[in-house]
This record gives sequence, C-alpha cells and structure tokens, in this order.
Amino acid sequence: MSDTPEHADFAELSDGFEDVDGADELTSPRASVHDSDSIEALLDAAVKGLGGTTRPNQVKMSRSVASAFARERHLAVQAGTGTGKSLAYLVPAIVQAMESDESVIVSTATIALQRQLVERDLPRLVSSLEPHLSRTPTFAILKGRSNYLCKSKVGNVIKDPVMDGDESEQASMGGPTALLSEAQLSRTAAEVMRLREWANDTDTGDRDSLDKGVSNEAWRQVSVTARECVGAISCPFGEECFAEQARREASNVDIVVTNHALLAIDALSDAMILPQHDCVVIDEAHELDGRITSVATDELSPAGITMMARRARKFGAAEQVDDVTDATDLLGETVALLADAYSGALEEIPGELGAALASLRDSLWQLQTTLGTSGSGNSGGSGPGGSGSDSDNTERQTVRAAVENMHDTVVRILEFSSDDVVWLGENKTVYVAPLSIAALLRERLFGESTVVLTSATLALGGKFDAMAAAWGLPSGGWDGLDVGTPFDPQKSGILYVARDLPRPGRDGATPEQFAIMERLIRAAGGRTLGLFSSRRGAEAAAEEMRNRLPYDVLCQGDDSIGALVDRFAANPQTCLFGTLTLWQGVDVPGPNLSCVIIDRIPFPRPDDPLLSARSDAANAAGRNGFMEVSATHAALLMAQGSGRLLRQVDDRGVVAVLDSRLATARYGSWIAASMPDFWRTTSLDIAAGALQRLTQS
Repeated sequence: MSDTPEHADFAELSDGFEDVDGADELTSPRASVHDSDSIEALLDAAVKGLGGTTRPNQVKMSRSVASAFARERHLAVQAGTGTGKSLAYLVPAIVQAMESDESVIVSTATIALQRQLVERDLPRLVSSLEPHLSRTPTFAILKGRSNYLCKSKVGNVIKDPVMDGDESEQASMGGPTALLSEAQLSRTAAEVMRLREWANDTDTGDRDSLDKGVSNEAWRQVSVTARECVGAISCPFGEECFAEQARREASNVDIVVTNHALLAIDALSDAMILPQHDCVVIDEAHELDGRITSVATDELSPAGITMMARRARKFGAAEQVDDVTDATDLLGETVALLADAYSGALEEIPGELGAALASLRDSLWQLQTTLGTSGSGNSGGSGPGGSGSDSDNTERQTVRAAVENMHDTVVRILEFSSDDVVWLGENKTVYVAPLSIAALLRERLFGESTVVLTSATLALGGKFDAMAAAWGLPSGGWDGLDVGTPFDPQKSGILYVARDLPRPGRDGATPEQFAIMERLIRAAGGRTLGLFSSRRGAEAAAEEMRNRLPYDVLCQGDDSIGALVDRFAANPQTCLFGTLTLWQGVDVPGPNLSCVIIDRIPFPRPDDPLLSARSDAANAAGRNGFMEVSATHAALLMAQGSGRLLRQVDDRGVVAVLDSRLATARYGSWIAASMPDFWRTTSLDIAAGALQRLTQS
C-alpha cells in the first residue's frame, strides 16, 4: 500500500460520458441479437429517449449480452454501480424475446429491484423503443404463490379458532403464534379481518399492492405456499385465483420479471412454473446461491407440525391427529436432549432421533391417508358441524398437502443422502439443506437455458471462478466479463486498513478500535455507515460512540431498516450502525455518506452447520475448504459493504477496515482484490485528513 499523501486528495471526475456514435433511428425494425450494431443503436435510442447519455461500459455489456444469447453461451457480467446494467440487459432481452417468440425471464433477489424494473424501467424503456420496433414489447411480473391472497383460504379464516377469538387454544397447542402475546394475537385477528375486506376490493391480490401495516403472521392466514396449494383444477376458486391470474398474464409476454425463489421452484419442480423460455437473466446474481439454498431447505418444527395437526382435527381425523401430536412431542423432547451433544451437522442420524422421526413419519402417513379418504362432499369429512362445502373440501385438501410435505421432509431426513446436510437448531427444530446447489443448477438451469448472470460483485479475488463453481456453471461453457464502473475508485475513494491493530478476538471491539472509529467519524462530521459482523458488536459500538460523539448514532433494531436509512440519508450529522442487512441494502448517494467503517472481515460463524459441512466436503475432495467457503463468503460481503460508498459519479469518501488481517494475512490480498479498486493506505492520519478536507469542502 502506498501512503503518498498527494494521492489522498479527491480528484474531480468528469460529469458524464460522451454520446456513443449511433443512428438516432434504426434503419431496420428487425433488430437482432446476432447484430451487435443494431443492439447498440437500440440502446442509444433507449437512453436518449430516457434523457440520458450512453456509457461505454453499458454499451459493452449490452453487446456482450446479445452475443451470449446469439451464441447460446452463458455469461457472467460484473457491472459496477452506475453502469446502467438494467438497460444493458433489458434491450437485448427484448430483442431476443421478439425474435424467438419466447419469453425471456429476468430474475432478481429483492422486491425493490422487481418494482424498479416493472414500475419504472420497463414502462419507460418500452415507450422509448416502440418507434424502433415492429411491435410494442410486453412485460409482466410473476411471484411465488405466497405473495398472493388465496381466495379459498381467506373464506375459511373466520372459521379458524384463532380468528374467532379463541386464541388460548392456539397458544396452548404451541403453534406458530404460541409465542405471541395476547395483544399480538388480537392485533393479528384484526389484521386478518382487514385482509378479508381487502379481498373484495383488490384486483391483483398482490401483497405489495396492500397498504403497509399487515404482519407476516396475519398474511400467512390468507395465503398459501406452492406446496400447500391444491391446484386450480381442484380449487373452487381456481378460475378467480390471483396467482393463476398473474401466471396467465405472464404466459405470453416478452419479459417476465420474477425472483430467485420462484426461479428455484421452477428448477426444482417437474411442473412448468415459469412460462416457456430459452434465455434467463439473473440480476443480483451474487445472492443466487443463498436464495436457491433457502428454497431447497426444509425444516421440522414442533410448533409448525402442531399447528397443522390442529387444522387437521376439524376434518374428523381425531385419532390420527392424536398420534401425530404424540410423535411430535417425542421428537421435540428428543431434539432438546440431543441438541448440546450434536451442535453441528450430523454425521449420521442418532438412533433415538431416528426412532422419533420414524414414529412421526408413520403417523403423518396415516393422517395423510385419512384426510385423502375422509369423504369429499361428506359432512362427516368436514368435521363437527361441517357442511361438506367446496370451500371445506378445498381446505381439507390444503391441510392434506401440508401433511404430505411434512411427511416428505421426514423421509428426506431419514434417508440422509450424502447430498444433504442435517442439523439440530433452536426451538427443537430439525433442518435439512442441500450440501451444494451446483449440480441442481447445472442440470436444471444451465442445462436448459442460456443464462446471463450479473451483479456489481461477482469477480471475487479478481476472478469469476469462485462464483461460477458455486453456481455450477459448466466447465468451458461460459464467459466472464468485467465491464468496470463509470466511477474512478482510485480518485474517488480511499481504502484505509488499520494494519497495526492486533488480530480481532472474540470479545468484541477493543479500545483501540473505538479510538479509530471516533477519530474517523469526527473527521467526517458524522456521515458514517458502520458495518459490523455481529449485532452485539454493532450495539456496543453504537453505545460507545453515543457517549463520545455529538452526532446522532442510529443502530439496527432502533426502528425499521427503511426508517433508519431515511433518517440517516436526511441528516448529515448522523451515523448508522448495523449488521448484514446494511452490508447489502443501503443506497445513500451524495455527501451524507462519506465514511464506511467495517469492524472485521465477516467470515461465517465456525458453528454454522451448513457452511462448515460445505467446507469439510471441499477439503475431503482435495480443495481448500476455507478459501472456497469462508473466504468466498467474506469476500462477497466485503465487496458489497465497501460498495456502499460510491453510489454516483461525484461521491467521495473513505472505507475503513479495522481488521489488520486484510493487510497481513495470506488471504487478505485476495479479499481486497474483490473490493472496489480504491487508493489504499495504512495511515490513519491520511484517511482522517482526507475526510476532514472533504467535510470542509
């Protein structure tokens, strides 16, 4: 690292980019992904139509995406903040869809980006491109079923004891709301009644179109997951189903915007969840592994099983429900006894746990069978006082589907495949997750579609290999491209590493770290985002800085993340401290964020069962498990966290890493190479001086 002071001044960048030469109008309405010049001309028309100027790195990305579609070759593209990557992939995606007469799927990790694409980017883009194309491009958004209100379920909630005011039964049976207070239960009931009224007014049933103020607990009372849904053919509301309506609207459009979770369900399922397609664009691709893993992870919790059993009791299966309840109690007791002895991933299923799981498996099978043969349309099959109505039968089928899913999860755990990781968690819960998603994606995603993956952080250690291996990209079947950023990180930002600090221990921040934090924050005049590897670390630092500094210090947990970020962005003499959500979810352009402090390299916890199992598997295969799992995990977060600093071309500031290992450990240079190419120093005087000059200016 060079500590030459003159390089620490923040040099001015140009205000923008010159227009790339291109025709104002296309000479042919038949643009093709095989013709990069026509793609570039379309992009130029789109950008000008939106009142912007074309950027060279945006052009490079757009041409490369079009080439990937044309050659049917996978592409990983790193595109820094400010590149305009949405337009760079949407233009060739629209051309590909119109040329092939098949939808192109665009998958994102966050709701925020889905909304941006559907509510802002695509409508404006379509308006700009329409004069240059043979027809008007079309698009739609498609989400998982749990995002839509279920008309069948909302019609039944009034019959649920929870909604009839008998919350005591719910709590006594240990269901998902058992941990809620009486006031919370009453509030949930009131929210569900509000949802019943909203069901009569909404045209889409989409939770995102609902005014805020409805809890997850209430929403679960009126929605179903894909596994719980009985299907449009079996449901009396099949023709009116909001989820099916969204699928119909997305069945014949050019661009379908969805999320990684639904993309995973489509890959895991033999049924066609997404419309027919040959090309996929995955934005926010750095989150793909985590999101796919989450969808493929199952759990068995006594609370969840008990809630399901309570619902099943309404359909005349009392004896079978009692058996399930007894087996559930046994499972909970067994997990509680074994939890301390088996703190990580299980190498095999202990005998007592296997016996408890086998008992639960058999009782769930009997309950599933009873629910399936309890007389559709028979009043006896609808429980005491039941009418045997279509809605009752639909609810019974929904409960049966939930029982079947739980049974399948028990079987999956008992089979203990080498492809899975099983561990015991909190609240007497048993988890099972895939050891790797690479084989799944290689076969079910990359083997069936041409895929473009993009994010601001993909080239970890300066290469795409780590991410490509995690995704399962086929060897020799993909290309990697870093199109850069419109910023000049060397002139806009400084990376300060506190090289002289001792290696961080397990006892939290040291007085030396607190002293550095104080000096940097004072030099920045507030304006600091503190990113911590633990909630305890964030809270301790916030408390310490509140005692030392004249600035407001906000901490994750004080309010909702959105409210905290808004307050931070609105007031320059403010700091915001937090953990994982803030590493990836903060976008505060301008001078109100001038300093990012990272307390330590965010390696995963050594007791994380899944990541530990993945590391062990890599070592057993002769690879470096630490670099493949722990270092990759940390590098991705370091890239994301340091990327909070520069959000627009005139941003300036300092990223301060208070972990000497970034400068001294063998893996430090690899992690640093994953971060933006800031000018680097180990001098606190230089970093603080630069912040002070920036604040004064």
